[in-house]
Amino acid sequence: MEDFERALRRIEPRVQRWLSFVLFGKQIEVRGADNLIKEGPNIIIGNHCGAAKDIAVLLRIRVRMIYFTANKQIFTREGLDALVQKHLRRHLKDVGPMFNSMFRPLKTRLIDFVSGNIARVGTIPVALDASKREAMRLCEDYLTKGRAIITLQGRGRVHADAPHPYVNAFKRGPAILAYVLYKEDGIVVPVTPLAMFGTHMPWVTPGTIKVNVGAPMNILPHLSDDLSGSIEGFRKALEDRVKALFLELIRA
Repeated sequence: MEDFERALRRIEPRVQRWLSFVLFGKQIEVRGADNLIKEGPNIIIGNHCGAAKDIAVLLRIRVRMIYFTANKQIFTREGLDALVQKHLRRHLKDVGPMFNSMFRPLKTRLIDFVSGNIARVGTIPVALDASKREAMRLCEDYLTKGRAIITLQGRGRVHADAPHPYVNAFKRGPAILAYVLYKEDGIVVPVTPLAMFGTHMPWVTPGTIKVNVGAPMNILPHLSDDLSGSIEGFRKALEDRVKALFLELIRA
């Protein structure tokens, strides 16, 4: 079976063309790029308020092969098409269906490309409405093999009524992974926090997407005899750090 790295190299030219399409009209500025880890196990965690543009930005600034956790629905053509239409209705309201019709041929090509290749490059499927045990197992396996995984926190949009519209409350999954790998395998996994601002801007709207990458963190300062407390402490520390990185972006 073709390995993930070889599969990505094979489709890389098409990936870059689609990234240019998704990021059309956008420039990218990165702060703290030296904090991106080039080898060994790594969890990259950040906010998620720009849907596909968040993914495109991370693929553009990556310094190594990276593996995303992603909604299981996008692994099928029908599921991804449904998500795209839902996204258009949410953001474009009554104009969404018209936009969907106008760009249907191009949208179909993109959906076919993504759904047909997403599993081949090692993306980890996550069932959002069911047990995530299998996804966690795969994440553990990737990390023990020295890979870098991306786990964005949020539903890919700005939540205007939330306490922090751009940084949703973080889930416990990344902290659990770090804890389990340390306790069971003796691996101190660096967790790289990053914040993004500007990916929420509509497609083709000119603008600058800003990324702020923080220094890697790890579970060790948060360990105690209380398992739940250790995990919650690290979860909160990661969330607070991404909020601080985001604040630096908008102040700049």
